[in-house]
Amino acid sequence: MSGTVLAAGCVLWRRSAGGGLEICLVHRPRYDDWSYPKGKLKRGETPLEAALREVLEETGHHCVPGAALPTALYMANGRPKEVSYWAAEATDGTFVPNDEVDRLAWLVPGTARDRLSRPGDRVQLDAFLHTGPPDSGPSGD
Repeated sequence: MSGTVLAAGCVLWRRSAGGGLEICLVHRPRYDDWSYPKGKLKRGETPLEAALREVLEETGHHCVPGAALPTALYMANGRPKEVSYWAAEATDGTFVPNDEVDRLAWLVPGTARDRLSRPGDRVQLDAFLHTGPPDSGPSGD
């Protein structure tokens, strides 16, 4: 089998009760890893449609997509994989553990960056933090 595997996902974020920024990471027991909600495109689906579907399936949350983030390119199971990403603000929803994702964590950006299993995933978080979420104003960090 050859050909690039196409997937999409989101750096899902929200504001905490205190107004701080939180990033959502999901734990996949199959791989025992922490990553952003993401998954393969279905036939006829655009990358953004897939990203929003995957966020809902893996986190139980609806979201509002924002800026496109850097695309991840890497080898997975001997095949090239291309994952398109967007920043997305979580709106309503509730996480329910399932076979694909058994845990979800809302983490401050530094902790999320450290918890990501694939170091290459930090590129998307860094890009998101560099541009900042909408209405964030000066960060003061």
